[in-house]
Amino acid sequence: MSRDYKYEKTTHDVRVRVVPEYQAEQSSPEEEYYFWSYTIEIQNDGSVPVQLKTRFWRITDGTGRTEEVRGPGVVGQTPVIEPGQSFTYTSGCPLPTPSGIMVGSYQMSGDGGKLFDVAVPAFSLDSPFTVKSVN
Repeated sequence: MSRDYKYEKTTHDVRVRVVPEYQAEQSSPEEEYYFWSYTIEIQNDGSVPVQLKTRFWRITDGTGRTEEVRGPGVVGQTPVIEPGQSFTYTSGCPLPTPSGIMVGSYQMSGDGGKLFDVAVPAFSLDSPFTVKSVN
């Protein structure tokens, strides 16, 4: 299935692509609950296998309130990604505001177990209830 990846960043030969999508059926705007899914593809453009060890997220809602999330792997997995291969997963994020932004990183291990960080590009979480303004 081809996706229109809107956000993309490459660090240490690992490309991260993100597609966020507002989930109206899981949201309840009248209760200030807005939910997004995001699909991430992690592609190994290098010459050695890499393994995703941990994740870090900084999630900021529409009022500027920030939450940081750290943990092992993604969706319960610590995938090994061979050269030329990719790993894709979908997860979700609730917010109390109709918009927000996420940015993060993955800690990976590569050749000889050497650890390195791979950036996840900042991506916006916008719902149909987002008020757009020109500054």
